[in-house]
Amino acid sequence: MKKNPIKETATKAPQSSCGHCCSNEHTTESTGKVSNFNLYLPAIISFLMLLIGITIDYFNILPFFKNYIRLGWYIIAYIPVGFPVIKEGWKSIKNGNFFTEFFLMGIATIGAFAIGEYPEGVAVMVFYAVGELFQGAAVKRAKGNIKALLDLRPDHALVFRDHNYISVAPELVEIGERIQVRAGEKVPLDGQLISDKGTFNTAALTGESKPRSLKKGAAIYAGSINTSGVIEITTTKTYKDSSIARILDMVQNATERKSKTELFIRKFAKVYTPIVTYLAIALTFLPYFFVENYVFQDWLYRALIFLVISCPCALVISIPLGYFGGLGAASRNGILFKGASFLDTMTKVNTVALDKTGTLTKGVFKIKDLVKDQIFTESEFMNYLIAIESQSTHPIAKAILEYELNVQPYKATEVTEIAGKGLKGMANSKTVLVGNKALMNDHHISIPKETETVVDSIVIMAIDGKFAGYVTIADEIKEDALLAIANMRKAGIQKIIMLSGDKDSITQKVAQELGLDWAKGGLLPEDKLAEVDKLKNEAGTKVAFVGDGINDAPVLAISDVGIAMGGLGSDVAIETADVIIQNDQPTKIATAIKIGKSTRKIVWQNIALAFGIKIIVLAMGAGGMATMWEAVFADVGVALLAILNAVRLQKMQWN
Repeated sequence: MKKNPIKETATKAPQSSCGHCCSNEHTTESTGKVSNFNLYLPAIISFLMLLIGITIDYFNILPFFKNYIRLGWYIIAYIPVGFPVIKEGWKSIKNGNFFTEFFLMGIATIGAFAIGEYPEGVAVMVFYAVGELFQGAAVKRAKGNIKALLDLRPDHALVFRDHNYISVAPELVEIGERIQVRAGEKVPLDGQLISDKGTFNTAALTGESKPRSLKKGAAIYAGSINTSGVIEITTTKTYKDSSIARILDMVQNATERKSKTELFIRKFAKVYTPIVTYLAIALTFLPYFFVENYVFQDWLYRALIFLVISCPCALVISIPLGYFGGLGAASRNGILFKGASFLDTMTKVNTVALDKTGTLTKGVFKIKDLVKDQIFTESEFMNYLIAIESQSTHPIAKAILEYELNVQPYKATEVTEIAGKGLKGMANSKTVLVGNKALMNDHHISIPKETETVVDSIVIMAIDGKFAGYVTIADEIKEDALLAIANMRKAGIQKIIMLSGDKDSITQKVAQELGLDWAKGGLLPEDKLAEVDKLKNEAGTKVAFVGDGINDAPVLAISDVGIAMGGLGSDVAIETADVIIQNDQPTKIATAIKIGKSTRKIVWQNIALAFGIKIIVLAMGAGGMATMWEAVFADVGVALLAILNAVRLQKMQWN
């Protein structure tokens, strides 16, 4: 995006006579108002003087308003808006960059003064200045959602040092230090909750509107807002390595990764500008050899109009702004693109490959089904099972221990682990076996045939040598997974597949429930890599891979677009992925595709608008059918229309 010379001169921070900016709240507010007024002051002065001058000219109110007095009036009107542009143009020329919009505007308006068209010369600069102000407002609006992220940066941390809590910059806090966060304050660094419990607003980080209640030992991310009482945290990362710092760095640098369209337009403008400058020179002098009654002033006027019309402002401003608007809109929806180029690539994706655990499922095992012998109540059956499983650290044991007993728990004794098969122990004076079919077979326990057809993980229990029942353990499918698949198909995705490290039978069951095109389970990271590579080699296929962890990093890197789920929890995902979905919702995949398509559509609308109107008015200008007023519209007017079109992205809904 080009520099705004008018804005730069107007927005320098005012300082007090002591050389320091005032810091109290009242003064800051006043300074903001003064700064805002200064921003518009040059354009206001020039516009008012232009109106007064045109009124005097038209009604001939003041007979002495002619010759040098009239010229002086319009020069004074020109200076507030024209001087910053000419100054910037001169700087560019000194740096060897002749053909800029500042050069075009400067030559065209000075030329207008040279041929006596003073009001038109001032008008071109006034409208250019107004266009720049509108551009600044549009950029500010587009940046609004991203700045909301920047506001998450905590400015201090209360660290326990020397038997007291002291306030220091988050950058100075080391790993393992104890920090205190008061109610309403932002968590300054990633850490682990050491208080018994706490409630946190993570809306700005994950898009979740519902506050999260966490217990002692839970992970907390910097930028979360403490909505409960005073809590304490042990830091697990330095500030520069915290999740919020990485995300902020990624967002701030996102616009540096230009899309191909944006890069093309910028390169095009560098070639286009000198061409139209030489054409304007030719338009001034060549007619001398071909036209009877050649009048230099008339053809110079046409050439100046031609220059104003040809200024590529609309393209140079609106296209980057369109992509920036897309990045901001995505951020507002809890989706972080690492650059404008991925907004473009996302529109070409036609195949989505998804990991299962943590992407389409919650990654948390829970008891799904419970089948027991009639001689036991459910509570009694689970009491035996929990007593034995409480001695295990296996993830399945943890899922069983989540069950809430409403009776006094049995105490297990003599518990031994049988490798690869399960556990054996005593509970309530009975011998209890808990494990798989192999364990039951070893102890000659007869089990129902129905257990052979169970797809989910199964835990069988026998008490005193007799089959007592079993529970199935499964990873729950996310609430919005089915809707996510439907939305992706509506967004134009032709093939949706699943690549999982979980056993194939479970993978196929989940794929069937969600209506996927095909699925493969039991895959190692290198197997997933091979599958995605195979897909990429198919003609016309653009693949997005969606994963959530370290084992998915290689595939995220090789796919056309790598999308990380739950980026806040996975450092490797943040580093490797191109797009990060902050709240773990798979429905956001389709939203990301739609935002990419909307952004691309608006960018191409702006390109067509700018070129279409410019070509028409250029032809009119060369033929003498357009004045400076049409030229102003073709330049500034089209730029404003393109900016307003780009701003529409901020109002769109994609859910």
